[in-house]
Amino acid sequence: MFPLTPSFYRYLWYIIRLLARWAYRPIPLPDNPTYVANEDVTIIVPTIDAGEEFREAAFSWLQGSPKEIIIVTEERMRGPLQDLADSVDPSRIKVLTVPFANKRLQMSHGIRNTTTDIIVFADDDAIWPSTLLPHVLACFEDQQIGGVGTSQRVKPCGDRMTVWEVLAAFRLTIRNIEIASSTHIDGGIPCLSGRTAAYRTVILKDPDFLHGFTNDLWLGKYHLNSGDDKFLTRWMVSHGWNTYVQVCKEAELLSTMKPNWRFLKQVLRWTRNTWRSDFRSIFTERYVWTKHPYVAYTMIDKFINPFTLLVGPALVIYLIVKSTRDVNSGGYHLPAWNIVCSYLVWLMCTRTFKLLPHLWFHPSHIIYVPVWILFGYYFAIMKLYAVFTLHETGWGTRAGIGDPATATAAQEKAAHPSPRADPTGMYDLELNGVRKA
Repeated sequence: MFPLTPSFYRYLWYIIRLLARWAYRPIPLPDNPTYVANEDVTIIVPTIDAGEEFREAAFSWLQGSPKEIIIVTEERMRGPLQDLADSVDPSRIKVLTVPFANKRLQMSHGIRNTTTDIIVFADDDAIWPSTLLPHVLACFEDQQIGGVGTSQRVKPCGDRMTVWEVLAAFRLTIRNIEIASSTHIDGGIPCLSGRTAAYRTVILKDPDFLHGFTNDLWLGKYHLNSGDDKFLTRWMVSHGWNTYVQVCKEAELLSTMKPNWRFLKQVLRWTRNTWRSDFRSIFTERYVWTKHPYVAYTMIDKFINPFTLLVGPALVIYLIVKSTRDVNSGGYHLPAWNIVCSYLVWLMCTRTFKLLPHLWFHPSHIIYVPVWILFGYYFAIMKLYAVFTLHETGWGTRAGIGDPATATAAQEKAAHPSPRADPTGMYDLELNGVRKA
């Protein structure tokens, strides 16, 4: 019974999450909305891409009738993206540039050029239903809510999902349950996903926010470019703002995932961001303990998850070794094949149960459950690898994404022919990139 104890514990909590998800309700549309998209919403899209996916996404955003879309890119991409904007809607899409590709720098530049009350950040491949913006804006009727997220589904890159996309779809199904349940239980969420999230502009225009956002360092010396959504979520918690997630079809976006092995590099980047941010939330900032205790619990659970997941195989190996010994010598009277088969049946049943919300709509994906099981063990090892490589802050899946120090150097070069060196490498967007003395 002992080998199954960690699994029973985890699946007990999974049932609790399912019950909370069942009890969760999205915020309904108000009769007389305070905010309307064509007056109060600016969509900011940091990107270095001008492909057809972007065009399709842009058309979907415009169906929600935002006041403006601001595309922020690097100098060399201004031409292609301006052409794309002109071909879609030149009256509502504006292209801005920064000297060097850096997501946080691009987002901050967009914030400074926003005039509406609500900012919605969107990835360049996020495809929205026409009903998304009204349902997101409905949450801001509560003046204590500062950030709003949505649920997500995978959009295949081809006619059929690859195995990598199915794995991503499994992850998103579980995530949609987790964010709805945590929102219902204590109003919190570990991360408002950067694929699409809305915020009050007044929060993001705060000079303290802009400075902290563009000068975010890990261990005081490693500039962070990715992990912007984690930073934004922590800022909401630490500054007294509430968050909400609209988990409903009307606010569910479609997004592409890497359809090949590069998906693993994507997951590695996300895992490092999660480790770094959750360490800060739990041990440094600590606001989450009192404001969202359930979210704090889920963070701790993720810390120990790699170890509990690997307990199963370790105990199976132990039992197999014991089964080779005589009972009189402390061995078990149980054939090795019996142990292995029992464990595999347990894995298949429990993992399939956890994926039922996805398999209900995609029953053909049941053939990928064994792959999902293998991915789970790979992911456990990856999490342990990630925690020892948190100093690696590169993007990993996109060429051309620079680090903040490089972006700042490029900005300084354009503004000041002979900038003064600063060994700290810090910069302030409110000072137009001039290094602080």
